[in-house]
Amino acid sequence: MTSAETRHEPGRQSVARRLLDSSETLSYDPVREVDWQTPLDETHHGASPEWSTLYGTPYWAELTPAQRRELTRQEAASVASTGIWFEMILQQLMLRDFYAKDPTDPAFQWALTEIADECRHSIMFARGAAKLGAPAYRPRRLVVELGRAHKSFASGEAAYAAILVAEEVLDVMQRDWMRDERVAPFVRTINNIHVVEESRHMKFAREETRARLRGAGWLRRQINSLVVAIASYCIVTSMVSEKVYANAGLDPRRAVREARANEHHKSMLRSSCAGLMEFLGSAGLLTKASAWVYQRANLL
Repeated sequence: MTSAETRHEPGRQSVARRLLDSSETLSYDPVREVDWQTPLDETHHGASPEWSTLYGTPYWAELTPAQRRELTRQEAASVASTGIWFEMILQQLMLRDFYAKDPTDPAFQWALTEIADECRHSIMFARGAAKLGAPAYRPRRLVVELGRAHKSFASGEAAYAAILVAEEVLDVMQRDWMRDERVAPFVRTINNIHVVEESRHMKFAREETRARLRGAGWLRRQINSLVVAIASYCIVTSMVSEKVYANAGLDPRRAVREARANEHHKSMLRSSCAGLMEFLGSAGLLTKASAWVYQRANLL
């Protein structure tokens, strides 16, 4: 089945129409919804402490409450910065995929709607990180260049499944943060906006992944499952920059060492990806090679 034929399937058109209707009914303007004016209250965390990369380690036990709060604020800002980086990749993937296609197709219109959402989310994350008092965190240079290649060449299920991975991992942790009264109110609002609007994005990514895989052969599945797994590894390992520890006033060498060995954090990541791994398995994108990469990223 060609991509043009796939886009005009009645079932997929119906999904796209429902997503467009949902977007019209429930969308947010972060400029108005988020409290940008009230100064940062340093008695709040930036993320649920249980999601900190050091939670449960001996180093965490030694930190003062103020140090723990500052660490979670820096970690939340790093996650936001990584989110901006990947959302820019996502926008380019979708623009390239729908370039010069039929604008009357609901999927085309939804793609533009999602891109508009991601633009607003990126600005929201940027302002949120700045309010948390954090610098600009960026992935390692190698990851940035791999991302440049992915946005330029990935297509079909390799693009949409990678999009899904990034959104699913963020979704689970942000659902915890938005309900946690220990987290700064403006951060909770940001998380709530992102969770609500990303739920539609994840629905579309799942539908696109399934549609693009119809009729895909064994070799194509093997190759693209590995591409998606490598993209996932780069995304997840870039979420919390090693620079957060120095910026939080901690010993960076010790913090990095204990964070890498932190079984609690690894368990949190695996739990957050249980549904995602089930989907990838059902779609035929969880091969032996890709499973090894997911294990290395503590997603499986």
